[in-house]
Amino acid sequence: MKWLVILGLVALSECLVIIPLTKVKTMRETLREKNLLTKFLEKNIDGTLQNATDDPNISLQPLKNYQDVVYIGNITIGTPPQEFRVMFDTGSSDLWVPSIYCHSAFCHKHRVFNPVLSTTYHFQNRCIENRFVAGRTVGFLGYETVRIGNLVILGQAFVLSHAQIGFEYVPFDGMLGLGYPSLAFKGTTPIFDNLKNRGLISRPVFAFYLTSRKENGSMVMFGGVDHRYHKGRLKWIPVSRTHNWQITMNRITLNGMVVGCFRGCQAIVDTGTTFLMGPTRLIVTIQKLITARPGGRKYMVQCSNITSLPSIIFTINGYNYPVPARAYFKKHHDGTCSSMFRGGLENLFPSETWILGDVFLRLYFSVYDRGNNKIGLAPAV
Repeated sequence: MKWLVILGLVALSECLVIIPLTKVKTMRETLREKNLLTKFLEKNIDGTLQNATDDPNISLQPLKNYQDVVYIGNITIGTPPQEFRVMFDTGSSDLWVPSIYCHSAFCHKHRVFNPVLSTTYHFQNRCIENRFVAGRTVGFLGYETVRIGNLVILGQAFVLSHAQIGFEYVPFDGMLGLGYPSLAFKGTTPIFDNLKNRGLISRPVFAFYLTSRKENGSMVMFGGVDHRYHKGRLKWIPVSRTHNWQITMNRITLNGMVVGCFRGCQAIVDTGTTFLMGPTRLIVTIQKLITARPGGRKYMVQCSNITSLPSIIFTINGYNYPVPARAYFKKHHDGTCSSMFRGGLENLFPSETWILGDVFLRLYFSVYDRGNNKIGLAPAV
């Protein structure tokens, strides 16, 4: 890609990035001078030690629940560490955070990465555009030290975003993808693959425990499974396509009637999606069956009706995973209740495909096994 440096400006076909030419004294140097660096790096951003599990091979990262819409955890990037709130997303594979070169409205409300303050930052003259269902980001590629709890990844590829469209009101600064390498930007290695390939974790697995009972208490764990977070034995499902965390689903039923996935279909297990999503025509049928009626951009129901509505059962690999009405409706502060089913997937996939988002994953503890390409599910505690 052609690029040009003029008075500290780097021009990349679609990217225009200001690269300061001077450096200031870093926090790392200051801490080292005062013999405080080791203690600083041994602790996370809250000043508490990370690994709270009995198994030293498992690294736990706390997640905060924002109104049952998104789960966010803290990471740091750079040396000394700069803190960011990111969504841990199984539906993508890249890490991006906003940078000091960003002038979008989004960046005025979020933390931004400053490469000038880091002694370990490496710039690459490559413009990156990342498209999501909700919007897109534009930035450039860099390499840095990334810390997730007590895990430290050196030279990790990430995107320093300088424009965000469609993310103005999200509570997180950036996203950390945990999907397969085929989803990542060409020529880069995702974070989990670096953890796995460099022997930084004892087993090539990670797992999610998502809860709606309180703001704190949710977890993502790396390197193993803390079985205190689920009931019964894990049931394993082969990954049908190593791109997304995609599996084969048998059917979807309500009161014994098949309402979706009539001849089998595909499902993507996605921690970065709030809803249960599927083809619009099938979602509209389900909305009618659960007495939800259009109300603006949502489907609404009388909250008093929820207790009388049946569970919707997702049958996967021969096992039933019920989702009760209390889970597939959301009660709002104004006393109204809306359906957590959404359509719109018919144009994104060649065959019938569903997304099992946080509505499903709050009920079922999920394990993602890259060594054997399978997903484990069990009822969450």
